[in-house]
Amino acid sequence: MYNNIENYLQQNSLTPIRYSYKEIKKMAAGFKEKLGEGGFGSVFKAKLCSGPFVAIKMLGKSKTNGQDFISEVATIGRIHHQNVVRLIGFCVSGSKRALVYEFMPNGSLDKFIFSKERNIHLSYEKIYNISIGVARGIAYLHHGCEMQILHFDIKPHNILLDENYIPKVFDFGLAKLYPIDNSIVTMTAARGTIGYMAPELFYKNIGGISHKADVYSFGMLLMEMASKRKNLNPHVDHSSQLYFPLWIYDHIRKWEDVDIKDVTEEENKIAKKMIIVALWCIQLKSNDRPSMNRVVKMLEGDIEDLEIPPKPILFPEDETMIDDQTINSN
Repeated sequence: MYNNIENYLQQNSLTPIRYSYKEIKKMAAGFKEKLGEGGFGSVFKAKLCSGPFVAIKMLGKSKTNGQDFISEVATIGRIHHQNVVRLIGFCVSGSKRALVYEFMPNGSLDKFIFSKERNIHLSYEKIYNISIGVARGIAYLHHGCEMQILHFDIKPHNILLDENYIPKVFDFGLAKLYPIDNSIVTMTAARGTIGYMAPELFYKNIGGISHKADVYSFGMLLMEMASKRKNLNPHVDHSSQLYFPLWIYDHIRKWEDVDIKDVTEEENKIAKKMIIVALWCIQLKSNDRPSMNRVVKMLEGDIEDLEIPPKPILFPEDETMIDDQTINSN
């Protein structure tokens, strides 16, 4: 694994700084302040010698022969965009692997859209602006680089917010690079997070895998941002409300008010626009979904210009609601 990483680093001239493990440990002050933890390892708050705070992601044991580390350095190490987290440096020292990112003081988006605490609250205008920023970041990855970058893990946890609540796409451990003219991607295994993964990653009979997989994930994220709740909620009173995208579709189609508490008429309009765009993004067949460039225009445009999309279908072979047994197993 370490030979793979070293070979990659030697063959590519990279912008990020290479740090020694000693420097990493000093910057993190002995790894005292942990910011978060996941399947990849742990993230710690640290400080550069020049002054600014950074976040150091210490990677755990790799199951992919170092490919997750290479993937992250290869993708994020070569790009710079307002809505993509900047990779400042990295460390490879024996079994120690670390990635040094710009620090995001407001953490990840999930705590703002799912929290019940009153002190963790974002206005609908702010949520709407965040959604546009995220869309622009993904659009840049798909269409603005010399190589097309597919993220494959767009979800609230991987959207970080800076001190001004500007969103930045984070965590490129599952990302893949492809030539811009590659419309279909070859993959040996499904990748991503259940609940945000596009159906073509599971069902081969509905079309190939492309940048539209990220569009689907963004649609699921956008739906959760608009509703401030998880898309799948087994604890609701009525089974019709179990899967929010299907429940909300019937309300949107009749142009009824979106059932969101404590919002103004203007905020209701914003939520409705976000939900219509999200419904387009989560269409079963990838050809029916817009590109991310188109998604940005839809979000920035007038709600009157948006058509209501066809009703979303969950599975290729089944257009009905998923049953309790399926939900429990998931």
